[in-house]
Amino acid sequence: MRDFFFKKRPAGTEQPNAPVHALATVLIVDDSPTEITIFRNALVKAGFRVETAVNGQDGVEAAQRLHPDLILMDVIMPILNGFQATRMLQRDETTAGIPVIMVTTKDQMTDRAWGLRQGAVDYLVKPVNTEELIQRIRMALRA
Repeated sequence: MRDFFFKKRPAGTEQPNAPVHALATVLIVDDSPTEITIFRNALVKAGFRVETAVNGQDGVEAAQRLHPDLILMDVIMPILNGFQATRMLQRDETTAGIPVIMVTTKDQMTDRAWGLRQGAVDYLVKPVNTEELIQRIRMALRA
């Protein structure tokens, strides 16, 4: 199962002492440049590779193209919101296995339930403690 979530590197590029999650790529889908910067800095510091998209449609296209190990998905975005994008990713056989963690300002129980029903594996409310975010990402990657 672990091989499913982690990309194999070409021979000779392995990092023998790097933590396993250091090979993981996280796609951040958020329309806020500030949030992207905060998340990117925390994830890079924790050893993750990071890609970004600025709306739900770009996020779906990036996921199909990049096949990241995990996606952080905002909800309130233009073109496709995070609920719609997550549903599309889960219905596409090429992206259905990618865990999605919703990270949003929407903090109602109905929002959380709807996000999980669309296929998200976790749901966090902004502002997010970056240590908790890293911990939740690591847990989702181990699942």
